[in-house]
Amino acid sequence: MKIKTWARTLGLVLILLTTACQPIDLTPVPEPVVEEVPAPPTPDSPIPTALPARPPYEPGTLVAYMAQTGDTLPVLAAHFNTTEAEIRQANPIIPGDATTLPAGFPMQIPIYYRPLWGTPYQIVPDSLFVNGPAQREFDVVAFVNDQPGWLKDYRVSLSTGNLRGGEIVNHVAVNYSLSPRLLLAMLEYQLGALTNPERPESLERYSLGYRNPQYVGLLRQLTWAANTLNNGYYAWRTGHLDTFDHLDGRTERPDPWQNPATVALHYYYSKLFPDDAYKYAVSGSGFAQTYLNLFGDPWGNVVAHIEGSLHQPALALPFAAGRSWAFTGGPHTGWGDGDPLSALDFAPPSVVGGCSEAEDPATAIADGIVVRTGDALVMLDLDGDSDERTGWVIMYLHLANDSLPAAGAVMLKGDPVGMPSCEGGRATGSHVHIARKYNGEWIPAEGALAFNLDGWVAKNGDTAYEGTMTKLGRSIRACVCSDRNSQIQASLQQ
Repeated sequence: MKIKTWARTLGLVLILLTTACQPIDLTPVPEPVVEEVPAPPTPDSPIPTALPARPPYEPGTLVAYMAQTGDTLPVLAAHFNTTEAEIRQANPIIPGDATTLPAGFPMQIPIYYRPLWGTPYQIVPDSLFVNGPAQREFDVVAFVNDQPGWLKDYRVSLSTGNLRGGEIVNHVAVNYSLSPRLLLAMLEYQLGALTNPERPESLERYSLGYRNPQYVGLLRQLTWAANTLNNGYYAWRTGHLDTFDHLDGRTERPDPWQNPATVALHYYYSKLFPDDAYKYAVSGSGFAQTYLNLFGDPWGNVVAHIEGSLHQPALALPFAAGRSWAFTGGPHTGWGDGDPLSALDFAPPSVVGGCSEAEDPATAIADGIVVRTGDALVMLDLDGDSDERTGWVIMYLHLANDSLPAAGAVMLKGDPVGMPSCEGGRATGSHVHIARKYNGEWIPAEGALAFNLDGWVAKNGDTAYEGTMTKLGRSIRACVCSDRNSQIQASLQQ
């Protein structure tokens, strides 16, 4: 019985090495200017009473939990310090092949208390964290231009041209697949970007508070912020985030009921603000109030962007039928650094070991439309609506720029998408990097929705870029060496 069926029955709504790569924003890094960073925002009034951490529970106590969008049983087990088997025992209605749980599904979960829980107050829903369907009607440039703040007149120069105001935010939002509204609220909360016409003196330095010579200037600071937010979001989404440390050394464990978007904001502000300013930022009077003032109540009409019983569509390997390529990179970052580990790397044998010209193209792993191209990048939209924020989308990176298809091109499975190269981001060997998104959310390569390419299923290794792909009991390990144990042959009928 499928989850959607039993949900309806209950009436519920329910990412040294020869071909290693790291997709990054190639914004030029200016010379660092080491100056004092303005103090982070602190409350003018006493910190409001926050929702207190939950009390200890007796081991194995069954607690009530309503499934949230994108929840899976292994991750809930990690959050509540229990096991999937115990959750299933307490909720026998859950089918054995459950992937994502339907939002709103009521559960009883056995909990095993661990100390240092943080606040249960939730700041924004997950659907308003990602650059997904909820952002379709939002024009970030027009919105910024209508505000009195300094952001609309602020410019940065890139090798591809100048960006101004809302274009800067959109640039980061598209690359990291983060809600532009979320980024605007963050810039307003920390810098008054939308309401204060006076430009802060820190803009050409460490404007958001992250002191690192590689991240000088607003655009670089914003890319760091987006990457950090994604690290927190997807580490919680996959159950890998257990605790995080504050500037004063205090350790916090997210409340087991928390949602990934809130944990991401906790994680982000814990790296910037001392204790009082942190507590204020994550309270209802901090970031949440700024978001409310700009865009209205984020909880007023919550729509689950990851439905229950989600399954990946059938996908082929990214090279021609009958050909053998090397599996050179196991799960690693889709874009940026760290989580999410949503991407895999493949290289034609003829080019493994360097940046020579490839003889075989990377191919479309499913039918789709090229919705966007960029520096060595192709985004293939599988649902045909030409909107990257909806449905399944496949990212290809490190393709030679002179081989890219035109935006709007219709692709059939197996059609050439571009030639593997070292272009785009950082790469030391010609290869193709592929990752998946669904409704704006990066989908980790391992897990309930594991990357499955013609029956080859990905699994994480001990570190990023390691890992395996397994089909019918045979496992291939990721290796830049391109030995026989890392070769995968595409079937003649993928």
